[in-house]
Amino acid sequence: MMFKVTVVSVVLIAVGLACLRRHMAGVRYNNTTTRLDGKTVLITGANTGIGKETAIDLAKRGARVILACRDLDKAKTAADDIKNRTGNENIIIKRLDLASLKSIKIFAGDINANEKKLDILINNAGIMRCPYWKTENGFEMQFGVNHLGHFLLTNLLLDLIKKSAPSRIITVSSLLHEKGTINFDDIYSEKSYHPETSYSQSKLANVLFSRELAKRLEGTGVTTYSLHPGLINTELKRHWEKESMVLKILLSIGKYLVKTPEEGAQTTIYCAVEETLTSESGKYYSDCAEKTPSKEALDDDVSNKLWTLSEQMVGLNNGNT
Repeated sequence: MMFKVTVVSVVLIAVGLACLRRHMAGVRYNNTTTRLDGKTVLITGANTGIGKETAIDLAKRGARVILACRDLDKAKTAADDIKNRTGNENIIIKRLDLASLKSIKIFAGDINANEKKLDILINNAGIMRCPYWKTENGFEMQFGVNHLGHFLLTNLLLDLIKKSAPSRIITVSSLLHEKGTINFDDIYSEKSYHPETSYSQSKLANVLFSRELAKRLEGTGVTTYSLHPGLINTELKRHWEKESMVLKILLSIGKYLVKTPEEGAQTTIYCAVEETLTSESGKYYSDCAEKTPSKEALDDDVSNKLWTLSEQMVGLNNGNT
């Protein structure tokens, strides 16, 4: 009797885990026919994780794909793999360090000078739950890379993106934006710092940025989207594992249940390719469908205030860019 109960328990657990895994996998974007021949796509952080999987999918559709990465050796390895897997030789690598305003300006200058068009910009790169670090310019690292770096990059490439209209700007955020608030009184996190709080703030900033950008680009033919990719087993969690043994154990177990990078890239691909989104802008998506973000993410006063502050922090309008 004990044996039968044990077998039944094991079967039930296995079935439960299988159902949970299927649920966690999310929705797959089934449109494989839309082509991007003649289109140029730029993806930040594209040498690994969902950035690389996004690059693979868009390369299969015929796009010219620019991999913007901090580590050129890893970028070259990724580019070679993408070429081999897709048969698309039009894969370009360029160095971009989002923790350095100087690097962003050099990179943007290169793109503006050498690219005739930019049809899709995907702000994908990010850092998560790191210790208290500062960027080259003194910003808290997560806010500096996840938000300010992409804010400056996007603005420096806007003229080219507008010239390429209809074009799209996609920013990878997170469901954790719902826990975030923009701490205008301590934007450098010098009074207090917690890795998760800072990460949530930066992901909220992504949604606010995308919504505010949509308002400012109305009528230009450029549309913007932010998204939650899902809980994914990628290198983004590298700093979690240093926090505690319990968390390390949970991550070891959980990696078999969460999304693969390919599954996590589906909503990014959806926002980049889906033709029904042509008339949509500034909205937030998850599992290839529009979702409602947090209350603060919908606050126009906050988004406008964040935009103005971000301009000041990166020196966008002071003649130094």
